[in-house]
Amino acid sequence: MSDVKIEAKTREQSFVDSIMKRCQNDKGLASRLKNAVNPALEYQSWEILAGYGINLERLPERQRFALIASSIASAKINKEGSMTFGKALADAYPEGPKSNSAKAKMRRLLACHDIEEACKVLRPMIRLIQSRVSAPFNHSRLLGQLRSFEFDSQRIKAQWAQEFYSVSFNIKDTEAVST
Repeated sequence: MSDVKIEAKTREQSFVDSIMKRCQNDKGLASRLKNAVNPALEYQSWEILAGYGINLERLPERQRFALIASSIASAKINKEGSMTFGKALADAYPEGPKSNSAKAKMRRLLACHDIEEACKVLRPMIRLIQSRVSAPFNHSRLLGQLRSFEFDSQRIKAQWAQEFYSVSFNIKDTEAVST
């Protein structure tokens, strides 16, 4: 028996990997997916999303997969990033999480009450990150967080806040707190 550990891909990882690969080989598909987050044009992506088993009648499911597919198609990435979403948002600003604009965006995301609102708030944030941060963030992780957001939004919000605010933490901050 072999000791090689084979990790099964999650649905999110399989979806992201496949969309990245398909967008590289099919510019028409990439174009349709870019519009997936536009309510007037999202129907153009339904054939693709339904092919992945996404229930188009279930708005939260459709929105989260459409958001991630659109992000991948827009960024023209061919490799999954390792950066968390919160860190990517902080990195989009020269001052990081100390930027008032960055804090305002994070607070707005943390104030979301449901997945539909979160997807609407995330859309411009993702575009901002893609325009300012050279390394891609981890789309699979964000997609998984959006799936969990429906059932445990407080935990996901805490993860985003931790990823965002811990970027600026250093040893001097600890000394300031203890004195």
